[in-house]
Amino acid sequence: MTFDLPLVMAKIDPVSHVVNHQFWTYDGFWIWSAHTGNLTLSAIICIFVGKWAANKIATGDECEGTDRYVTKNKFAHMIEVICVYLKDTTIKPMLGDRTNAFMPFLLSLFFFILVNNLLGLVPIIDILHVIDNMLGGALGLAENHAAPVGGTATQNIYVTGALAFVAFLVINGAGISRMGLGQYLAHLTGGAPVYIWPLIILVEFMGIFIKPVALAIRLFANMTAGHVLVATLLMFVGAASAAGIAMFAGVGIVSTLSVIAIYFLELFVAFLQAFVFMFLTAVFIAQLDHHHDEEHGSVEAAH
Repeated sequence: MTFDLPLVMAKIDPVSHVVNHQFWTYDGFWIWSAHTGNLTLSAIICIFVGKWAANKIATGDECEGTDRYVTKNKFAHMIEVICVYLKDTTIKPMLGDRTNAFMPFLLSLFFFILVNNLLGLVPIIDILHVIDNMLGGALGLAENHAAPVGGTATQNIYVTGALAFVAFLVINGAGISRMGLGQYLAHLTGGAPVYIWPLIILVEFMGIFIKPVALAIRLFANMTAGHVLVATLLMFVGAASAAGIAMFAGVGIVSTLSVIAIYFLELFVAFLQAFVFMFLTAVFIAQLDHHHDEEHGSVEAAH
């Protein structure tokens, strides 16, 4: 049995592997796509793994003695360490007495983005297309370039835009709740003299929207660039293997080693971008606290 592997290494255009894949459409509208499946899978993982880890981390019965304070699983212990580190070194120094109130949101943001980033490193779409080809195209996935799940949802600008919009609502809602509507509007003047209020208010008002836009574009750009690079290197591997042993021994091996190195870098970027999104959201929340002059000093000190 012969078939063409629909892996990215066989693609002339590596971007075609990175973009979203449709699965269920109605009258031209995408009802379900690969990224929709990944978002759903990420939510399920976060909910069930989070609940399982919480049970392992929770304090046990008194009959266990001092062992009741020990986390019952190594993986759960790793999650606990990450949460404690983020709280004590990143969130609490900026938010102070509001730390516990925003911990659920900020940690949910971090882990949801992280899980999506990590799922994007798994070639789910390629595996589904290989299975489809082995079944003679019975699933219709490879032929229609479709997939119910797979890809990297966080390299979809609509997904990162939605995450940034949620952050925008929380940031400004927290600011109004903390300072009151009057002081929230007053902070737009930046404490500047009245005669330059028109310019300062314009800049501050634009900043309200630029901040979440920057969050969306930063996550989208970093995840997309890394995946395109991996896809391009794999394309070289496929082309070199098809050209013969001599070509593969040169270009193919170098490209394969480069892919391995880039994958380790992508693993680091997956954690880093999840942290950066969460961290900057916490920074923007902290900035809308009390007077504009004081807020910058406290956030810079925390940073």
